Amino acid sequence: MQSYTIGQAARLLGVSPDTARRWADAGRITTHRDEAGRRVIDGRDLAAFSAGLARSGAAEEDTPYTSARNAFPGIVTAIKLGDVAAQVEIQAGPHRLVSLLTREAVEELGLEVGMEATARVKSTNVHIDRV
Repeated sequence: MQSYTIGQAARLLGVSPDTARRWADAGRITTHRDEAGRRVIDGRDLAAFSAGLARSGAAEEDTPYTSARNAFPGIVTAIKLGDVAAQVEIQAGPHRLVSLLTREAVEELGLEVGMEATARVKSTNVHIDRV
């Protein structure tokens, strides 16, 4: 499972590293130390926290979140696989994006909940890039 540093988590959540650090210090999100001694967050824990944060609207209001060339870097929060089709949900800061794609595409990308990914929006289509 992928883990994220406090700085990486902050970027994915659309907040400052100081805010993410305060949330970790307050126990709002669980961290552990990696082999280098850095505090890291498990990808599944970050995905759950990210989705909960978006539902509660608790992100910092003064933190701008912009999309460069319609790219939304975030974290995979849910995957629903059917026989042929799949639904992938990404939380990108305050934005929740859902993409419908083939099951084969999800498997080829190796997408999992807690993994970093970028949603690219073009017209009414959302494309997923594995990071």
